[in-house]
Amino acid sequence: MKRGLCTLIFCLVLGLFTMARDVFTFNDGWQFKKGPFPGDIMKAVGVWEGIWEEVTLPHTWNARDMQVKANNFYQGVGYYRKTYIFPAEWHEKRLYFRFEGVGACCEVYVNGRLVGTHRGAYSAFVVEIQEEVKFGESNEIIVKVDNSMRLDVIPVNHNLFGVYGGIYRPVSLIVTERYNIAVTDHASPGVYITQKNISQNSADICVQVKLDNVTFQSVPVVLETAIYDQVGKQVGVQQHAFELSPQGIQKRECLFRIKRPHLWHGRKNPYLYRVVCRLYRDNELVDEVIQPLGIRKYEIVAGKGFYLNGEKYPMYGVTRHQDWWGVGSALTNVQHDIDLDMIMDIGATTVRFAHYQQSDYVYSRCDSLGLIIWAEIPFVNRVTGMEWENAHSQLRELIRQSFNHPSIYVWGLHNEVYHPHSYTSSLTRSLHDLAKTEDPDRFTVSVNGYGYMEHPVNMNADIQGMNRYFGWYEKKIEDIDSWIEGLEKEYPTQRLMLTEYGADANLKHQTEFVGESLNWTKEFYPETFQTKTHEYQWGVIAKHPYIIASYLWNMFDFACPMWERGGVAARNMKGLVTFDRTIKKDAYFWYKANWTDSPVVYLTQRRNFDRESRETKVTVYSNVGIPSVYLNGKKLEHVRMGYTDVHYIFEEVILVKGENILYAEVMGVDGQKYLDEIKWYYNGEKRRIVDNKENKTEHFGF
Repeated sequence: MKRGLCTLIFCLVLGLFTMARDVFTFNDGWQFKKGPFPGDIMKAVGVWEGIWEEVTLPHTWNARDMQVKANNFYQGVGYYRKTYIFPAEWHEKRLYFRFEGVGACCEVYVNGRLVGTHRGAYSAFVVEIQEEVKFGESNEIIVKVDNSMRLDVIPVNHNLFGVYGGIYRPVSLIVTERYNIAVTDHASPGVYITQKNISQNSADICVQVKLDNVTFQSVPVVLETAIYDQVGKQVGVQQHAFELSPQGIQKRECLFRIKRPHLWHGRKNPYLYRVVCRLYRDNELVDEVIQPLGIRKYEIVAGKGFYLNGEKYPMYGVTRHQDWWGVGSALTNVQHDIDLDMIMDIGATTVRFAHYQQSDYVYSRCDSLGLIIWAEIPFVNRVTGMEWENAHSQLRELIRQSFNHPSIYVWGLHNEVYHPHSYTSSLTRSLHDLAKTEDPDRFTVSVNGYGYMEHPVNMNADIQGMNRYFGWYEKKIEDIDSWIEGLEKEYPTQRLMLTEYGADANLKHQTEFVGESLNWTKEFYPETFQTKTHEYQWGVIAKHPYIIASYLWNMFDFACPMWERGGVAARNMKGLVTFDRTIKKDAYFWYKANWTDSPVVYLTQRRNFDRESRETKVTVYSNVGIPSVYLNGKKLEHVRMGYTDVHYIFEEVILVKGENILYAEVMGVDGQKYLDEIKWYYNGEKRRIVDNKENKTEHFGF
């Protein structure tokens, strides 16, 4: 109750009771209680009246249990409650709660009355509440959340990643007039920006605005739509006066032609305009929505590559799961920024945000950073035959909520789902049709774990993605060559992307002796095998423009709550960075050296310091020139080039017993010296046990 009064005073002091929309954070002052709850109603009352935990949103109840032991976490019901005083002055307003993400299904109550439900952990949703509010009095808000797996809600299980329970993204309270730019259009901004005929000379921009009126009378309004450049100069404006009907959501369109537009050009120049839609009545501002506009044109040419604004653009891709060690999915914007900083640092130009809709904040940051991104729904791993409606619902939400982000180039429809083939193909075709109806101008993609184009669920989207883990789940590392060459020969006109590849790496597991395959069913997951996989396979990918984009799996280690592999429970360790974001693995620097102009001189195997062999090899990544490497002060000879032009291998290196100091240096063309140093120890010959058994059966996912 005190928090409600404080909020009222704060609003009065700032003069926020205007005609325009107000948006307040609604994350403080919550209480939480986790189940399970007894079925007997009398016992349930006793639990309900017991001790509640004070929490601040974002919050998840699975921050630890989903990350530390396989198949031993709470999935079920949890309750959140909060009391709040809505000012009496708001009694003529419209009030909404906007939840950015609740895992996974929820019911929202105000003063004991249901005001809305939602099914799906990753998309936002809005509930309108004013009819149940007691203005000027204390109100109780209850949110029932359930992250139990359900056959009718995607993802239908926790097998590939965990659905963290809770209100794990922020909540907002939105206050508007009785007529407004639509808030309840699947939690979209109510504004849709499309662009056509993009060139250096001009761009045609269409802005569609959805408007809502619950006054029971037509209202005379003026809709103003304006476009501003990055310094705030208005480059176009239109005003339309009309009677806003109370009978259903109304649409209005404004068309603009921008001459000599400043194009959004990825990382090179992520230039953003602003589209501002304002609703007036009697010359007074009633509502306002601001959206980004990045003017750009995406094209894909089969066999040649990806084009941005008519120029071929490199698609250096990573994938990202959103969870952190000890935090789960309840991230702050600071933590999102840390992830994006590393993605930028490594030189990625494109990100596959897998396998679900991620924070709108992340998408907005990608707009301003120039990252070209793939957004998808969590239709993964398994088909039940009961998820048809929910898959469509989540795709519609994803598209409408994310429509205006210029960084998004493709909508992902599914990942590694198969039997029954006929049903899955029909569902994918229907999802593709929905995406094209909602957004005709972007691509769609579906992803298969099999490596052949003829699979029954393929070819139902604009782009065919394939996940291939050569050397890890199947065959040998080098078999990626024949796979790509075979597809190039047989299907030269198909748009193909390599949508996952890589290998796990437990940093406590190290060895000098790795082969062309590794038995992933055993517990030894050496970092050196992951490094070898990425070195070889990126070297191949870089030579084949037929692979329009490639996405390494994964940027960060993440939780797999059903897994017990590689010596760490509930963990997928294919990341280039550890789960806690503190250690960058060797493969991180491999890609940074290949993908960026930032100076890199890096000696690999720094964690493999307990050497097994007196005679060994030394590998250096350098994108500033040929490195000079010294062992205990003596310069090494016998250097050869590896798989790319930043890959240097020194052979026939002889260690001394005890401590060995390796030192690499390069004098850059800028006159600056770049260097790196590591220490190895050799205390006699030994060999760690590595199971190099090759799995000759094709892997297709889990």
